[in-house]
Amino acid sequence: MKKTRTVLAALAVGLLTSTSALAGDVRIMWYSDGVEGEVLKDLLDRFMKENPGINVILDNVAYSVVREQLPVQLEAGAGPDIARVTNLKAQSQHWLDLRPLVADPAYWDENFGAQADWMRPDGSNQISGFMTQITLTGGFANKTLFDQAGVAIPGKDATWDDWAKAAKQVAENQQVPFAMALDRSGHRLTGPILSYGGNYVGADGKPAPLDQGAKDFLTKFVGWIGDGTMGKDVWVSAAGSTYRAAADDFINGQLVYYYSGSWQVPNFSTKIGSNFDWVATGSPCGPANCTGMPGGAGLVAIKYTKNPKDVAKVMDYLAREDIVKEFSERTLFLPAHKGLLAKGLDFKTDDAQAKEALNTFVSATGSLSELAQKLPGWFWSDTFYGALVTRVSQAAAGEMSVDEAFTRIDADIAAKVKDSGL
Repeated sequence: MKKTRTVLAALAVGLLTSTSALAGDVRIMWYSDGVEGEVLKDLLDRFMKENPGINVILDNVAYSVVREQLPVQLEAGAGPDIARVTNLKAQSQHWLDLRPLVADPAYWDENFGAQADWMRPDGSNQISGFMTQITLTGGFANKTLFDQAGVAIPGKDATWDDWAKAAKQVAENQQVPFAMALDRSGHRLTGPILSYGGNYVGADGKPAPLDQGAKDFLTKFVGWIGDGTMGKDVWVSAAGSTYRAAADDFINGQLVYYYSGSWQVPNFSTKIGSNFDWVATGSPCGPANCTGMPGGAGLVAIKYTKNPKDVAKVMDYLAREDIVKEFSERTLFLPAHKGLLAKGLDFKTDDAQAKEALNTFVSATGSLSELAQKLPGWFWSDTFYGALVTRVSQAAAGEMSVDEAFTRIDADIAAKVKDSGL
C-alpha cells in the first residue's frame, strides 16, 4: 500500500504539495500556455511504458501557482520533483545538480549550454535542467480589423507611438473595446523599457535606481492606460505582482494590438483558427532600439526530491534530441537544443499564419540588444519585474502618481537587496 504523502499547510501554501517519498514516483509541476501539457502527457506515457519502474505524476496547474505558490513550497524544503518555471536564476539555490546523475553531461553542455547559466547558481557549472522553449516578446496585430478599418499595419521600424496611433484608430473605427494591451508582467514591460534606453543593472551588478529611459516609457505606458489606448483591466484587476495575460481578449477579436510573445503562437493557432487573420509584428521601436526580451520556461529538477536517480532518468528522456524535436514540432515552440536548431524543424501545423509568425520571431532575434540577452541570467531580474508590476499597476489604477510609483519601485527593490544580505 502506498504511504500517505505529507500535506504541507494548505492554508499557508494554498496548494497540496508533496515531494515524492515513494521510490519510483516522480511528480512534475507543469503549466501550459497552449497545447504543450497534452503533448508532454503523451511523451511521459511513452516513457513510463519504456520504464515501468518509474511512475510520473503530471500536475497541470495555473501559471499563478508556479509564480506564487511554488516559491513558498521551495522555501519550506518541499514541492514537486521537477517543475516548469520562468523564475530561474533567483530560485536556483533550490535546483538539483544533475551533472553527477545524467547519463552524459557533455551532451547537456553541448546542446543546452547557452542557457545553462540562466538556471544555475552564479559561479557554478551545475546542470539544473533545460529550457522547454526559447521565447521572445513581440506584438500581434488583428489583421482583419486593420483591413476592415482601412488602416495600414505599421511597418518593421514602426515606433510604439506609431502602433498606439494606428491601433486606436482601428479600435474606434471598428468599435472594439481595446486598442492595445500588454501582459501584466515586468518581463513584458522590459522590452519597451530597454528600447527607450533603460538599464536596470548598476555598475556593481546589483539593481540600479530607475533611469530616465525606464521612466520615459513607464510614464507613457501609464498615460496610455489612463486615456484608454491600453487595456486597463489587464493591469488593475489583480493585486500585487500577479500575472495576467490579455490573450483571451485577442483571441475573441476584442483587441487590435497585443504585446506578448512567441509562446502565444500555438495558442492562437488552435483557438483563433479561421475566425480572423493575425500577424506577428516583432517589437516596436523606441529611441534606443527595437529590442524584445528573450526568455522561456525551464524544466528544472528540485533538490528536495527523494528520488534523484529517477528524476535524472526522466530529465534525460525529455532532453533527448528526438523527444525535444517532437515536443517542439507539435507545440510550435522554438527549442533551446543546439543540435536540433542546426538541423531545423518541421512544425506540425497547416496554419500558414502560425508558421509565418514563428519565422517573424526567429528574425526578431537579430534585433535583441546586448542587455536584453543578459537579463535572463541576472539574479535580480525577477525582483525588478515584481516591483514594476506592483507599482505600475497602482499608478494605472490612480492609487498613486507615476513619480510616487518610481520612488516605491526603487524602495521595494532596495529593500529586497538589503534583506538578501548579498
